[in-house]
Formats: sequence, structure tokens, C-alpha cells
Amino acid sequence: MMNEDQVNEIIQTWRDTPEDDLKPEDYQKFKNLGCACLAEGDSAQLLKFLQDEKNQGIVKSMGCVLMAPLVNEILRREKNLDHCQAAMTHLTRTCSPNELMHSLLALIEDIDPGAISETILALLPHLQKVLLQLEERKAACVGLALCALQEQLTRLPVPYTQQQEEADEHGLCRCCSALAAFTKPFIEEVKRKNGNYGTTSEHEELKTELLKFCMRSLREPLLEADLNRHRKSTLWLFATEIMVTLPAIKQSLPELLFFSSLKKSTQTDNSQSKESRACLAYLLFVQLMSIDSFPAVFSPVFVLQCNMEYINQLLSSKKESHLLKGLALYAKSLENVQDNSLPVSLLELKGFYSVPQNLQQILTDCPMQHLRKSGLQVFQLFINKLDAEAKHKFFRCMLKTSNHAGVESYIVKNIKNQVEFSIGPGNANKWFLGEEFLLLLGLVLYLPQGVETDLLNSMDRIMESLNLLRYLLIRDKELKSTTGVWEEMCRIKDEYLQLLRVCISISRAYYSAELKALREDQKLKAKEGRDAARSARLVKSITVKHEEMSNMSPEVQHQVLQSALVTFDLMESIIVRIEEITQEKLKIPN
Repeated sequence: MMNEDQVNEIIQTWRDTPEDDLKPEDYQKFKNLGCACLAEGDSAQLLKFLQDEKNQGIVKSMGCVLMAPLVNEILRREKNLDHCQAAMTHLTRTCSPNELMHSLLALIEDIDPGAISETILALLPHLQKVLLQLEERKAACVGLALCALQEQLTRLPVPYTQQQEEADEHGLCRCCSALAAFTKPFIEEVKRKNGNYGTTSEHEELKTELLKFCMRSLREPLLEADLNRHRKSTLWLFATEIMVTLPAIKQSLPELLFFSSLKKSTQTDNSQSKESRACLAYLLFVQLMSIDSFPAVFSPVFVLQCNMEYINQLLSSKKESHLLKGLALYAKSLENVQDNSLPVSLLELKGFYSVPQNLQQILTDCPMQHLRKSGLQVFQLFINKLDAEAKHKFFRCMLKTSNHAGVESYIVKNIKNQVEFSIGPGNANKWFLGEEFLLLLGLVLYLPQGVETDLLNSMDRIMESLNLLRYLLIRDKELKSTTGVWEEMCRIKDEYLQLLRVCISISRAYYSAELKALREDQKLKAKEGRDAARSARLVKSITVKHEEMSNMSPEVQHQVLQSALVTFDLMESIIVRIEEITQEKLKIPN
């Protein structure tokens, strides 16, 4: 350790040395002295030294190296924090802004993972002052700073529930509020120059950097967050700031959403940009943020068509927050479209094919019931908006590709509804009453595996198919009015019912045999149990042959098998009723 005289001698040497002659060891020695002061709790002495008029040359030359120790001292939350803050403020006024910028960026990039929010909150006011002092490359430095800050914030978990957001355990919400305040002077600078003619490249670059900041914010954390206009949370207010910033820097919302992507974006950026714009569309159309300033000239169909790209992006995710936003955006985009109006040509577009496929994944594979329920509501809403030809094509596509009995039964139920609608006055069409309907009916009355079809797994679809068939026979007059349709429908019906009867017969025989075997097995085990109890004292050990057993208990197995047989009886009873109706119709003269 150096004594006071040695320290004073070194300080005097620094005062007498031109800045260009200072060596790396001088910078290190200066940093060590500052750290020693802070370690001894003598921050007041350090501040006094930094503010001393005689030391301003030293401070200007080497003061940047003290930024990191001062921040670390603030993060320790010990006494005399005011002295440390004052010292940092003095350094931002005295040191070279470019040198300070370099030091602060290095600090941000090397943040302790356990102190991300605390470090950012401590740095932001000083970083803002440094950036405002820059005369050259200000826009580029603002961009570097915002990118580095946001990169660190992506390491923090996004609070999802109201309780998590209010607790703000990791400080993300506080950092977002601080970032909004941090960018305000640069936004104001852009606004002041926007009205001037002959804007410079520096001005345009600053606008671009602020746009990148907004788009990154929309992707992280806002896409992950639970945003609701009825609850003005911290992240909601941050989202509001982002939505206000975009028009302030002359970024047109329609252009961002509908007509262009970010300039100079790489392939990776395109995907990220799509997520950002998906969040922007959600805030605009679902939460109605900035909707008053959005032009009302776009038709609902055009808005839907443009939003399908973002809906597809969100629904292809596995994250609950993305799926919720995707379903909500899909519903809102459909609501303003007139029922029975979307033409079949739209189904040729990629989004109109991909979105229903992703929606089907949610309906069949998503473990969260509230998402499946919302998904089914949106699925029906989409069907309602298609015109007759588009419905016909969509139903055919789903029956061919879904491979899921539940989805297929829902489609068959919709087909019945469309037939019923088409029978109404003025609604007749070939897609659900004429020859084209027969193509659809052929897909409905079809067993993919023939007589080997698993009737239990296909039960939902088969029951809906039989209900549709019964309805068609009851409403025979409308179908008979088109030449050849009734005869062909009867042919399809006969083939289907004949195959289904064989399938039921085979399935019933199989499940009856299984039920009989289970009952005999239970009787045998009960007898063995009684015999074992009688001879327990005579037999010390029993070797049992290993048998593969179902995970279900015998009682549950019995219930399942019995239920299967009841299901087959129910199917057969409907078939009998269909044949009775057919016979009745044959007796009635045309």
C-alpha cells in the first residue's frame, strides 16, 4: 500500500503529464486508487478529488475507468450512494463522451446475470446524458446502446400474471419504464427535425434505430406479456409508449403491417420482424391501441388477408401467450367480415391453408382446455365467414387431411347445418344440394380402413355421419328435385351401411370375446385366491408365470368393453332407423 505522500506524488505527476503521454499502467493505477477509496468507504474523499479544479485534466483523461467501480459500489447498496451518484454525474460532464460511451457499453455487455435490472437502472440516466452530448455518430451510438440494453433484458423472465407483474421480482417492468424515459429525448429530437426540409442521414439513421428499438420491444417482452386494456399494467403502459413512438418517428402503421418489412433485415431478422408485427397487429386490432389514428379505408377482408401472416406466426408457436394473441387476433380479424362472403379463391393463399392446419393442432394436441375452447370458437367463426363453395372445398380438405375423428365429426355436423341452411328459401346451391354435394357426401360416408376400422376411435365421426344420413332421407324432396342426386346418394348410402354393418359385426364379436375372456379370467383368479388361502401354510413360495397386463384395472376393462358393445348397439339401431325411413320413402309416391 502506498502512503499519502506517495499518492500525492503520483497525482502531481499525472497533473504534469500530457494526456497523450499517459500509459496503460497509469490508467490501471488510477483505477486501483479509486477502488481503494471505495473499499475503505471513503467515497466522499473520492468525490472531492474528482471535483477538485486542479484534477480536471486527470479526470478528463482517465476518469472513464472509474465508471465500473462506482456502479459496483451502487449495486452493493451501501452507505454514501449519493457520493457515488454525484461522482458518476461529474464524470459524465467531464470525460470525453466517446470514451464514456465505450466504457458504459462494455459495462452493459459484461453485466452480472444476477444484477441485470439493478445495473441497467443505475446506468440509464448517465448513459442518456453521455449520448445527448455526442456530436458525431449519435444515432449509431443510440442504436448500439439500445440493442445492448435490450439484449440484457431478454435474459429476464417476463411476468405473466398480474401478481408477478406487480411484484416485479426481476425488475423487468421497472427497466421497461426506465427505457421509455431513456428514449424520450431522442424521440423529441426526431420530432423536431421531422418538419424541417433537407433532413440529414444522421436524422434518418436515428429514426431507423428508434424503429428497431420499438420492433424489438414488441417481440420481447411485449409478445410474451399479458396485455389487457382493462388493466393498465406497467407493461401495458410500455406498450402504449411504443405505439405512440411509431407515428412520432413517422412510421406508418399500415405500411409496417401491410406493405413493407424492416429495411436491410437479414433472414433471421425477417422472422423476428414478423413476430414484432404480429404483436403490433394484436395491440392495434384486439386491444385497439392507437386504432383512432389507423385509416378506416381498408376493407375487413383485406385486413384479414394481411393479418393471416401474423396469425399463422402466432398459432405455430408452442407458447401460451403467443397462442392466446393469435386466437384473439384471428377472431377480431374475422368478426368484421360478413358471414358467407369469403370466396374460394382465398383458400388458395398460403395463410388460409396454414392457419386452419395450426388451429387443428391446437384443437387436437394442446393440453390447455381454455385454448382448445377458444380455438373451437374461432374455427367455427372462420367456417361461418366462407361462402358456400369455399365451405364445400374447406370441408373436403379437412375430411381428407385431418385424420382426427373429433375434428371430422365437427366438420360433418357443419355439413348437416349447411344442408339445412341451403334448404331454406333463397339459399339453394349446388354445393350442398346438387351434384357437387355428392363429392362431399362420398368423403363423409367412408371408412378409411374398411372392415378393419376401429369403430371406437371413429365413433364421433360415424355417429355424426349417420345423423346426417338420417336427416338427408327425411328431407328427400329437396334432393330429389335435382336429377340423379337422390339415386347416387342412395347408392353411396347402401355401400356405406353394408360395410358398416360388417364392421360392427366383426367389432362386436371381438369385444364380446374379450369380455368373456375377462370374466373367465376373473373367475379363475377368484378360485385361485381361495385355493391359495387354504394351502398357504403348506406352500412356502409360489412361482407365477409373467403375463402382460393392461394398465387398467379389471373393473375398468369390463366397463370399457361393455361400453363398446352398447356403442355398437346404438350404431346399429340408427342404421335400422335409416333403413326404415328408406322403406317409408319408397312407399310414398313421388
